[in-house]
Amino acid sequence: MSSITMKRILVTGAFGQIGSELTMALRRKYGNDNVVAVGHKTKPSEALLKSGPSGFVDVTKRDNVEESVKKHDIDTIYHMAAILSATGEKNPQLAWDVNMNGLYNILEIAREQKMVRVFWPSSIAAFGPETPRENTPQETILRPRTVYGVAKVAGELLCDYYFRRFELDVRGVRYPGIISSETPPGGGTTDYAVAIFYEAIKHKKYTCFVREDTVLPMMYMPDCIKATMDLMEADLSKLKHHADYNLSAMSFSAGELAAEIKRHIPEFTCEYKPDFRQAIADSWPRSIDDSASRKEWGWRPTYNLSMMTKDMLEKLSKRYSEGRL
Repeated sequence: MSSITMKRILVTGAFGQIGSELTMALRRKYGNDNVVAVGHKTKPSEALLKSGPSGFVDVTKRDNVEESVKKHDIDTIYHMAAILSATGEKNPQLAWDVNMNGLYNILEIAREQKMVRVFWPSSIAAFGPETPRENTPQETILRPRTVYGVAKVAGELLCDYYFRRFELDVRGVRYPGIISSETPPGGGTTDYAVAIFYEAIKHKKYTCFVREDTVLPMMYMPDCIKATMDLMEADLSKLKHHADYNLSAMSFSAGELAAEIKRHIPEFTCEYKPDFRQAIADSWPRSIDDSASRKEWGWRPTYNLSMMTKDMLEKLSKRYSEGRL
């Protein structure tokens, strides 16, 4: 399976936070016309629309997905469509439908079409209060307390089943919180780590919805995209895991992030008013052991907290000065 080259790629959830930047990176590597971007509700950027084929697809409707797959002769799917943790708790029935039934549809289509490869992201949301919170192991207790997390655990098992039962080459990582300079937050528990930058530049102040001492694993988007593409291009014979690789880059508290921003914007202030998302954050790890990813497919992050903060502020400040933020 690993010797076959990906030629025609479909990205679901391509208008979301990770999907939109992943689509552009894939187009740069594989050619604009070979990467089809599909989403459901979010309005795509002009750059994404103009750079290659796109469309609207509801992943809960199998015929809808299948139509795009056949129309574009797809052999590889990056399945990024999902309802995230905080939004999912407001409508758990919809979250299950999109996150679980959507994945099942993708796997079934990929199996029937004998696809080269499927990528599906799991998350640190797969962990729960009983999981060791420091240096969380690759193999550990998975008892999440959100419907998003429950779907991620079920998804990991389902992907592993499809690999073993049908020899479908499906791969994935457990994403930490992802911080992006290009797309706004999308309803996740780690959204504060993105929103704080926008508010720091616009208003020089931010009200954070988790405590100052809340520590979570985070990753800057360029590392996220690199990890996703590196895993998909790795030699299958070296992979002992499939859709559940721990992935890490840095861990920091909300207070440490605010202090780092303050180094660049001295007048910046942050206050802390925890809401329902605090309980979700408290059930997740503080740091991750990603040694399996490092050993099996050579994962190495580039950005730490100070590098990421500097780059985020530079990019967002430029857009703000141009009236595009």
